[in-house]
Amino acid sequence: MAQVRRFDHVGITVGDLDRVADFFVGLGLEVEGRTFVEGEFLDTVCGIPGSRTEIVMLKSPGDGGRLELARFVRPDSEPGAPDAMANVLGLRNVCFEVDDLHGAVGWAAAQGYGLVGGVGEYEGVWRMAYVRGPEGIIVSLAEQIRNAEQSRNTEQSRNAEQTEAAEQTEAAEQTEAAEQTEAAT
Repeated sequence: MAQVRRFDHVGITVGDLDRVADFFVGLGLEVEGRTFVEGEFLDTVCGIPGSRTEIVMLKSPGDGGRLELARFVRPDSEPGAPDAMANVLGLRNVCFEVDDLHGAVGWAAAQGYGLVGGVGEYEGVWRMAYVRGPEGIIVSLAEQIRNAEQSRNTEQSRNAEQTEAAEQTEAAEQTEAAEQTEAAT
């Protein structure tokens, strides 16, 4: 029996490849490659003879999960339902973990993309929001609350240690300067 070895990517067909790719790059994904695909392979796999697509492959910086954005050059794309809600059958959202949910939602809003609903919190562990991105793609943004708090606490501890070390260095320098002044007199 065949077994899945690993998750490779999610593919989304879009109309404006540059606009959608820019949105995901703005969220923090990295462009892995961009190319055109056509010929027997594509005709066979997608079942559309004579097709040609332009693809941008994006990857997340941490785990390397990938997102394939494809624009059909031929035949023309068929319109979807860009205002569909999350309960409509089919692939409805792509989720990314972010370090700062409110910052990511603010960035999306500044780009003209609003929330589908609101920011929700699940059992004090996750904070999540759906953003309606370009071409109606629902992008789920999730922040792990405990890790975010731990990171903030670690950073605060590190800053306190650095401040304490700087104060100790300054005190030592002042003592040394006072001793040198006293020795000179």
